[in-house]
Amino acid sequence: MSVLEEPLKTSVGDRTAKAMAEHLGLHTVGDLLHHYPRRYAERGELTRLADLEVDEHVTVVAQVEKAAMLGTGRGRRLEVVITDGSGRLTLVFFGRGAYHPQKELLPGRRALFAGKVTVFNRKRQLAHPDYKPLAGRDDRDGRAARSEDAAADEWANKLLPLYPACRQLASWQLQQAVDTVLDGLEATGWEGVADPLPAALRAERGLVPLREALVKVHRPRTKADLWAARERLKWDEAFVLQVALARRRHADGQLPAVPRVAPAEGLLADFDARLPFTLTEGQRAVSADIFADLATDHPMHRLLQGEVGSGKTLVALRAMLAVVAAGGQAALLAPTEVLAQQHHRSITEMMGDLAEAGLLGGAEHGTKVVLLTGSTSAAARRGALLDLAVGEAGIVVGTHALIEDQVQFHDLGLVVVDEQHRFGVEQRDALRAKGNRGDAKRTPHLLVMTATPIPRTVAMTVFGDLETSVLDQLPAGRSPIASHVVPAADKPHFLSRAWERVREEVEGGHQAYVVCPRIGDSAEEPEGRGAAGAGKAPGGKGAKPAPSPEDEAEKRPPLAVLDVAAQLSAGPGAPLAGLRVEVLHGRMQPDAKDDVMRRFAAGEVDVLVATTVIEVGVNVPNATVMVIMDADRFGVSQLHQLRGRVGRGSAAGLCLLVTEMPEGTPARTRLDAVAATQDGFRLSRIDLEQRREGDVLGQAQSGARSSLKMLAVIDDEDVIAEARDAAAALVAADPELTAYPELRGALASLLDDEREQFLDKG
Repeated sequence: MSVLEEPLKTSVGDRTAKAMAEHLGLHTVGDLLHHYPRRYAERGELTRLADLEVDEHVTVVAQVEKAAMLGTGRGRRLEVVITDGSGRLTLVFFGRGAYHPQKELLPGRRALFAGKVTVFNRKRQLAHPDYKPLAGRDDRDGRAARSEDAAADEWANKLLPLYPACRQLASWQLQQAVDTVLDGLEATGWEGVADPLPAALRAERGLVPLREALVKVHRPRTKADLWAARERLKWDEAFVLQVALARRRHADGQLPAVPRVAPAEGLLADFDARLPFTLTEGQRAVSADIFADLATDHPMHRLLQGEVGSGKTLVALRAMLAVVAAGGQAALLAPTEVLAQQHHRSITEMMGDLAEAGLLGGAEHGTKVVLLTGSTSAAARRGALLDLAVGEAGIVVGTHALIEDQVQFHDLGLVVVDEQHRFGVEQRDALRAKGNRGDAKRTPHLLVMTATPIPRTVAMTVFGDLETSVLDQLPAGRSPIASHVVPAADKPHFLSRAWERVREEVEGGHQAYVVCPRIGDSAEEPEGRGAAGAGKAPGGKGAKPAPSPEDEAEKRPPLAVLDVAAQLSAGPGAPLAGLRVEVLHGRMQPDAKDDVMRRFAAGEVDVLVATTVIEVGVNVPNATVMVIMDADRFGVSQLHQLRGRVGRGSAAGLCLLVTEMPEGTPARTRLDAVAATQDGFRLSRIDLEQRREGDVLGQAQSGARSSLKMLAVIDDEDVIAEARDAAAALVAADPELTAYPELRGALASLLDDEREQFLDKG
């Protein structure tokens, strides 16, 4: 076992090791050494006390301004005022706990202080904070005063690491633990610590050895030390991750697959001949890449991403038709029934009689297109299963129901997964395994679609085992979408005008969406909150204003579909009275959902009040306006997806982002960014920069801590790209990493089973 894999209790003791494991997720020596300082304090650099927030656990570097023992008897307390030049903070120590700090925290003394910021008598304070005096020019240790020059030199050059900490473990306690571990490693000459990067690669990039990087990141003497350590540790993270992904690409390339080449005459050719429009240049280029992949004897593994409305579904359909024309079958896996039904409807409409094989009037080169979801009737299900098993149905669209054991294919050649992030690796692989026929192991080609534009480096990091295709060109005929923020609290008349605009669009023959974050039924929350969830009425009037509008908006339950629909349409004075208003949400019965969507698509519903169930895949060209209530409750990319449901026809689209957040708040800034651009890739960068990569690569996807601690996927684009190239070359030459045992060990420790699955989930 590597020294870095040893349990922490052997180095720092049981109590400290237990606290680190429970509160910081640190279990091994390697975990602790890769728990890097979040920043470094320098002499003269004091944390701004003026910026501290109440209830925040903080670590600050400050100087004692004054100290006084107040009160008598049991009520005695020590009050210490510290300052950093920008503000002051009071420290309070009670009872016997006051005597020791009274001797140490003398005016002029600098120290690290840690605790939770509270308020007493309108003053911010830390009660019984942990602290650590810092040796300096005026400090004496009781044995001998250090020289003024030595003290000045120490303060001028030493960078003080400040670690991500918790209430149970202050920053300097972590520093002491790191020092203990580093001292032990240096005493043994770092025996048992292997360097995962090949020596030639280190030399080529001018990177310091691992042991040197770990010392310099925790004990930097200069900023140059820190820079060298960070460059090396970033490369470790990028390179090891890219090697893992390169090995997966290589392994996929070794699997057998049946080449699928569409004949010059047949289903695909007939479909293309009937298209009433010309493919965009981007659609043609991406289709060419996909057809080239399908023609090989190893499985395609491609990610298709692009802007809202860029025509990804059409590209995927042409890929499916190519496979069917070549004698195989294709399956489209969608995350929700609404989306599966929408895909099935749009595919059959685009194909026309080509989707009616075996029926009277069906085309010569046609095939059957079947739908299979959890709510498919027993009779329809039996028919669909039979058609798939004997090969009559060339295309099946479905949800997780496709993965069930009784679903068997005659010759599954292509799996298309829509919105890959909503599926686990087991689900995707279970569907691909259905390509095997008897003893013949054949892996279907795989096309993953996502409607969320992803920055190039995120795609390389998260979907690094997929070849990536991007559609960033909108088809002809798509109309621009105007977006505006509606400040409902500041300017309620703006919201009234929003409802007038909805009515004007409906009177002009168009339709509208109103999107809410919540359903508002009893199954969603404890009874009694549904009415409160309505918060302020759509007209902008309602609950009493709280002292802080931002706090009020955040504390109020999100607006709900059922409440808003009633307020908009019930009664003669309602903003949308007289219009045909319907609701749509995920807990409706499947038949009811499908009925509402069909009637909305047919123009029989004027306004659809819905949750984010309409976020992707819904295509109603006559819908021209969308009002998103409590827009600040949605993420940037989600707002962009929702907005893409309008402007899908010849009429211009309008998206109104309703919020009660005051101007200048982070939430309002996000909405302003969405309103300012329709560039989904730019918005996704903004989203990532605000959320940080922890949400993209960490717990939300993997259920484990993020492997990326030093690397930032947006800031370190070049490092990730170069690491991908280097990893690809190394794996191509030595797929089993036989010549790189240290790298194999790093892969095993960094990418356990859980993280391996996370790489597949994206």
